Amino acid sequence: MKDISLDKKTADAFAFSWNNLPLGTIYTFEQFTDWMAPLKKEDINGKQILELGCGNASLMMHLTKWSPSYIEGVDLGDSVLSARINMGKANFINQKVVQVDLTKYQSQGFDLVYSIGVIHHLKIPKKGFEAVLRNTKPGGRFHVWVYAREGNNLIIYLVEPLRKLVSRFNWWIIKYLIATPLVSPFYIYSKIISLFPRYKFLREFPLYEYSLWIAKREFSFFRHVAFDQLVTPATTYISRETIKSWLAEFQQIDKDSTYIIMRNGNSWKFGGKVK
Repeated sequence: MKDISLDKKTADAFAFSWNNLPLGTIYTFEQFTDWMAPLKKEDINGKQILELGCGNASLMMHLTKWSPSYIEGVDLGDSVLSARINMGKANFINQKVVQVDLTKYQSQGFDLVYSIGVIHHLKIPKKGFEAVLRNTKPGGRFHVWVYAREGNNLIIYLVEPLRKLVSRFNWWIIKYLIATPLVSPFYIYSKIISLFPRYKFLREFPLYEYSLWIAKREFSFFRHVAFDQLVTPATTYISRETIKSWLAEFQQIDKDSTYIIMRNGNSWKFGGKVK
């Protein structure tokens, strides 16, 4: 029987997005390092790395610059087709892209397992975190980035109802007829915010930190982000308390190594080491 699970529908939706982008990474190296921090090149150099939810390998392509010994990417969707081409163009030999449900993936363990912008789109996000831990070898590190419950009220109350309605539409309708006009006012708003970073009263405006971050990018990236928000059948905004409970629950986590970092006022980076 054909797999019609919610996670498969989500993976298929994102695959349409990734496979209809130009080849290459959609992210800048600055964005990559921002997402990966506090991890740095010395944490990657010579290590075996796994990305859970690799999309079109946009992050993995940047990761090659930090000289890992091996990179493996896992994704449930057909975005693996673009990922394989992109990693081939990156001219990095020791790599593999696997099409499989990340929540069920079992490996012999990696020095670092990371998942950026993925587990909050799973039907059960905690299963994604369990997969991160399961594939991190003893002594290895894990790193995750998710949408925050904190700082996203505007998105939760305005965009989320729209997402639930339009996510069933064809991808091109969502991208060009819905996401494009919807994100245009935010594009203008962010560009204006970025012109006056010294005015402290602007810090009280919605999505202020995020606006400063994304204002560095062109309109097509704004549209890509809006499309990502609208195309997925599932999105969960995860609170700091939920992350704390995850980090406390699993005994294999070295509690002295853990961190939870707010990013751009509307998302969380968290991670640590496995004993």
